[in-house]
Amino acid sequence: MLLVTLAWAKTPKYHYVSIKTDNGDCLLRLYNETPKHRDNFVKLVKEGYYEGLMFHRVIHNFMVQGGDPNSRYAAQKQPLGEGGPDYKIPAEIQEGLIHKKGTIGAARDDNPAKQSSASQFYLVQGRIFTSAALDSLEQFRLKGKKLTAQQREVYQTIGGAPHLDGNYTVFGELLNGVETIDKIAVVETDERDRPLEDIRMSMKLLTRREALNLEREMEGLPPKTGFLTKVLDIFYSRYY
Repeated sequence: MLLVTLAWAKTPKYHYVSIKTDNGDCLLRLYNETPKHRDNFVKLVKEGYYEGLMFHRVIHNFMVQGGDPNSRYAAQKQPLGEGGPDYKIPAEIQEGLIHKKGTIGAARDDNPAKQSSASQFYLVQGRIFTSAALDSLEQFRLKGKKLTAQQREVYQTIGGAPHLDGNYTVFGELLNGVETIDKIAVVETDERDRPLEDIRMSMKLLTRREALNLEREMEGLPPKTGFLTKVLDIFYSRYY
């Protein structure tokens, strides 16, 4: 019976990351459609890579960016934004994964393959657009490229940063804590868009059991916390 139970034990549908900041907390769900970015982000979070790093670039009505390891011990006024591991992540840009408010995207330099920085990311704040504003965006900034019906609906209701679509990989979205992005986005910044007062982050990958219980709660089911569950969990890796 035990072997049968183990064989049918569930694996969470997604990976989840808790992000704590000086301005509030968030819960992030990573997309399975972007496995290279997902797995790299999971690896860095598990290693504690992001502990104590800053949101070093903040632009109101656009995004908040972090993940530069040089920000951990950076002096005031020190330029930031160039640090990170010595590898890049291949682009996983997909039409249906767009820059709506609360999504996470991978920062990058101007490389033609649109490969992503291995560690630097941004959380989208953006803004809500009118239909006329999207028409103007298509004509001038997108040089005639038309937005899809999905994009127009999202950017007129939830908001976001449509001009980034197709150029950067979006690899997850916040399940809660979007208001934290709003709080960070309005802080006072210098000429390089760095906050005048440091805003630091801490991240934690939810364990297999935490993720399973979160998914149960989202389905309206109670979490499993009983003795048998704890015994069975001994036979599994803490993560997945």
